[in-house]
Amino acid sequence: MEESLLCTGFTHENEWMVEENLRHFQNFIRKARAVRRDGSAALDLCYVACRRYDGFWELGLHPWDTAAGYLILKEAGGRVTDFSGNEFKIQFEEILASNGIIHEEMMQVLLSSREIHA
Repeated sequence: MEESLLCTGFTHENEWMVEENLRHFQNFIRKARAVRRDGSAALDLCYVACRRYDGFWELGLHPWDTAAGYLILKEAGGRVTDFSGNEFKIQFEEILASNGIIHEEMMQVLLSSREIHA
């Protein structure tokens, strides 16, 4: 993952999600080449699909934020789950998407962030 370019987004729906995503962001910037925030989950998922980015995670999402990008990424052969590795469902509020190569490593970063601050 050290050569990977990642992206995320930040919700402002509740303080818990803001704090958790800041922890994730902090942990990812220590492990990846860089982390970006573009502001559109659908676009970020498309960027992972075309390999502009290697991975994406976000909290506090709605179906309309992810539906189109999820389909495009799946058709491109990417991997999409929740933070625990469960197959992504459009109703989920959290998403982890990747090129498939770094997915397990990204999942470990997300899970370790939760365990440390649980």
